Amino acid sequence: MSNKTLLDYAIDHSEALPHHIWLYQPHHGGQISTYTWQEVLRQARLMASHLRGLNLEKGGRVGILSKNCAHVLIAELAIWLAGGCTVSIFPTETAKTIQFVLEHSEAKILFVGKLDTWAEQRTGVPETVQRIYLPLAEPESNPRSGDEQWNAIIERTSQMHELVKPTLQDLAMIVYTSGSTGQPKGVMHNFAGVTAAGEGITKTVIAGMQPGAPVRLLSYLPMAHVVERAWVEAAGMVRGDSAIYFSESLDTFLTDLRRAKPTVFLSVPRLWLKFQQGVQAKMPPAKLKFLLALPWIGKKVGKKVLTGLGLDHVQMAGCGSAPISAELILWYRSLGLNLLEGYGMSEDFAYSNSSAMGVQAPNYVGSPLPGVKVKISGDGEILIKSPAQFVGYFKQDALYAECFDADGFFSTGDLGELRADGLLKITGRKKELFKTGKGKYVAPAPIENQLNNCPLLEASMVSGSGQQAPYALVVLAEHIRPSLDDAKRTEISAELKRLLHQINEGLPDYEQLRMIVIAKAPFSIENGCLTPTLKIKRNRIETMVESELERWYKDPSKIIWQS
Repeated sequence: MSNKTLLDYAIDHSEALPHHIWLYQPHHGGQISTYTWQEVLRQARLMASHLRGLNLEKGGRVGILSKNCAHVLIAELAIWLAGGCTVSIFPTETAKTIQFVLEHSEAKILFVGKLDTWAEQRTGVPETVQRIYLPLAEPESNPRSGDEQWNAIIERTSQMHELVKPTLQDLAMIVYTSGSTGQPKGVMHNFAGVTAAGEGITKTVIAGMQPGAPVRLLSYLPMAHVVERAWVEAAGMVRGDSAIYFSESLDTFLTDLRRAKPTVFLSVPRLWLKFQQGVQAKMPPAKLKFLLALPWIGKKVGKKVLTGLGLDHVQMAGCGSAPISAELILWYRSLGLNLLEGYGMSEDFAYSNSSAMGVQAPNYVGSPLPGVKVKISGDGEILIKSPAQFVGYFKQDALYAECFDADGFFSTGDLGELRADGLLKITGRKKELFKTGKGKYVAPAPIENQLNNCPLLEASMVSGSGQQAPYALVVLAEHIRPSLDDAKRTEISAELKRLLHQINEGLPDYEQLRMIVIAKAPFSIENGCLTPTLKIKRNRIETMVESELERWYKDPSKIIWQS
């Protein structure tokens, strides 16, 4: 690892590659704005000078609330140049969570960008926090006195206040976890950690691609999450000749993807599953499997499917953030896309384990990335030591101290197995284990993976603490939900009954599902059932259905439709 920070890399690129276009930003009507390294650093320096003029103290926290766009990255560079520390907030967060993060972090300034529900979210921004609106932010109908516009600041700023060059030990960002189990925690990362991740990821990505291949990425997963921050932003800053494209909206996602022609593409299990189900809605799985198995024809069919998804240029595809089934990975590989699973968390800046060409196996998340050490504790917990390890929980020193063993390994809370060759397998999460009335512990994730392999289903949650047996609450696939007449319900019930029998046959008796319950509404961020990174909020869903459990368990049916 070098002695440079991510900011040093960006400054160097602005001098060595001033005219290289780093960022591609789409607008309404198909217009594209491009930003060279020279322009990125010009705007970042001017904004940094403005922040210094606002008396931002060294290490002072500055919030960013926006969907992914070019100016989120430029704003982050500006914050660093001003000596500040970034606090990015998920663009889908509620006003209550926004208020908590801003007050907890003591942020005095907030960059506001493109958002879908700003009218409701703005009530969570304390009056003491000054807002600066990024170029793509919707105009305020009732602007507050003191609020400012990015472009207006850039145009009028000429006097340059003294800028700051942070050291490796200075705090770069506080990452607030998405809160799947409770109140978000502020995970603190210094420049040494985030830069080490960016450097290690860059080497890993390049090693998995053809020599000389361009690095093009589409940034669409929330920038407030460490996967996007590490594997797109940090790696993109280290690799000066990379190009980062953004998505305008959900409606234009496929157009944006085809425009970007990404050579590196990252996603989460739920989206990889949605892509698959979109293909299966157009072609029966059995027919596609038959065609892919045909000599000569199979490769052409796979290429056509990938082209339809906008993934035909991808040389390295990755999946992380939550468990993904081996069957789904193998399905993509049958198309010719070498989908690789990885493992990481907010606390190691998503820099822990990754599969690689030739170093992979079904149900394994890969081997340690350069500089990472992994071991398994006596009770089966995965322990990690990473060069990108966080340096504390903001205002929670005691909690931070509890997270490490005597050798400095971080306790992940995940359960796993380590093969002799270093490949790591995740077998569950300690906090998700529940005990049924039979006195045996059940790990829900492996059973959920089996359920999610069914083309009829979009998501599932296995639960049943204290009950006679576990149950599964499932969400039907999006393309099925609009056409649920009586005949279709009968057909789905029969299919899921067969699936239930098939899954139970492979489980020990204490893990066998008593029933499958079909949810009346999909899990979503809006109804509080999903985190901003699309992981299920188990506690929230369990609380929502608690009053129905007794009736479900009294019903002798194997398949129950939630009323």
